[in-house]
Amino acid sequence: MTPQGRRLLEEREDRKYVAYRDTRGFWTIGIGHTGPEVHEGLVWTDAQIDEAFERDLAIFEAAVDSAVTVPLTPNQRDALISFSHNCGRYALAYGDHGGPCSILRALNRGDYAGAAAAFNNWCNPPEITSRRMGEKAQFLGTAFVPRIP
Repeated sequence: MTPQGRRLLEEREDRKYVAYRDTRGFWTIGIGHTGPEVHEGLVWTDAQIDEAFERDLAIFEAAVDSAVTVPLTPNQRDALISFSHNCGRYALAYGDHGGPCSILRALNRGDYAGAAAAFNNWCNPPEITSRRMGEKAQFLGTAFVPRIP
């Protein structure tokens, strides 16, 4: 992931020192880190957050690299890593009921515009729409400024 992509991902996730439940009810800490070791009352240092983020990025980078069969720009790859970080490492490959998600199906056909448009299919719950539109803009290499309600 590029340095800019890492910065955007950290901004999207925020840096949390105390475990909390995310919108899906998973215990989360650090920069969007989930796992069996995360539980209520857990507190991490910056070093622990950075270490977990590095491990998590390696997982999501590998997931994207193994699923995508067409060339990607750095922005496109970063956007897909951010998407996977948020939706899970299997979201691209198995997101739509066990088959490739709509983004990956379009992308691997070489339909980059269709892949960008398919980010719109992944805006549930509605609170995630701003993030997903940011990832779509990142994929397209354009700027996106979210509307603040």
